[in-house]
Amino acid sequence: MDALEKFEDGSVAFASLRVPGWHNLGTVFQDEVTLGQMLKLAKLNEWNIHLEEVTLPQRSHKTYFAVVRTNPSNRRNKDVLGIVGERYEPLQNEDLLAWAEYLTSDGRWETAGSIRYGTQVFASLSMDRETVIDPKGVADKIKNYLLVTTSHDGTWATQAAVTPIRVVCQNTLNFALAKTKQTVKVRHTSKQDEKMILAAQVLGVGHNYIDKMEAAMTALYQTKVTNAKFDEIVEALYPKPDEESKGAMTKWDTKNDLLHELWVGPTQAGITGTAYGALQALTEQLDWYRSARGESKDDTLAVSRSGFDVAINAKRNKIMDAVANLAGVKTLVKVGA
Repeated sequence: MDALEKFEDGSVAFASLRVPGWHNLGTVFQDEVTLGQMLKLAKLNEWNIHLEEVTLPQRSHKTYFAVVRTNPSNRRNKDVLGIVGERYEPLQNEDLLAWAEYLTSDGRWETAGSIRYGTQVFASLSMDRETVIDPKGVADKIKNYLLVTTSHDGTWATQAAVTPIRVVCQNTLNFALAKTKQTVKVRHTSKQDEKMILAAQVLGVGHNYIDKMEAAMTALYQTKVTNAKFDEIVEALYPKPDEESKGAMTKWDTKNDLLHELWVGPTQAGITGTAYGALQALTEQLDWYRSARGESKDDTLAVSRSGFDVAINAKRNKIMDAVANLAGVKTLVKVGA
């Protein structure tokens, strides 16, 4: 069933038309492509990332370098992506994406691109394995993606993560599960090649994480949650502010109303009245009804939905923890793991 999504300008769209956040950031591949084809289509090939020493005053005791690339639109030009220290080791886009292929043998390239003026690069592969909650009943599907990213300005480590997405509303179910590795990080240092090989072994294609996620989601689905219990969960996550603060009360009322609309809305068809439905309503609000500030606010929202925003992931973990605790479900969640 489709659900209407409301936008700030008054327009609406069907929630079923949503796509994973990173689809709005880069090139989407409709057909199967090779690594070389994908790099060219996404304009990520032959950047020739390298370091050039920065001239500093003579009394400086440190050495700094500019991270420089060949401009993908005009290869006669170069772009400075950032300033880094002497321990920084650049990583080519070709190596990042070859690493992704090494991590999983059953993936298909879905998207790739760069954001924030080329300083951050990402790519996603859809994995063959799907998770189905209550396969003989509601048959709620969760797709799994391998998402890799790196930065060329020293702000991010190279990362790979398994990111589950609920198909109906495209919620990112990016939660920390106890004793389960979901994200692997590799710093830009001289030994990163060895660490990337080790990371591939630790990630283990992510199937262990998917197993734990399926068990946790099934446990939540099997737990009933009343409207009163949902109210408790919402209030625990978003305590009611002082009524004397009219602005804060207005924002709280608006969020509270939206959460209750989502709780009984079409995107929760078949799962309303369960802890799993409560989780999806709360996550849907976080992923699709937040506002962002700044010139790159669309990019910011899309990146947060992708699963690589630390602050948003912490909020997801808080939601999962609240649903599990107040619903009385013993899940595998360990916030901050």
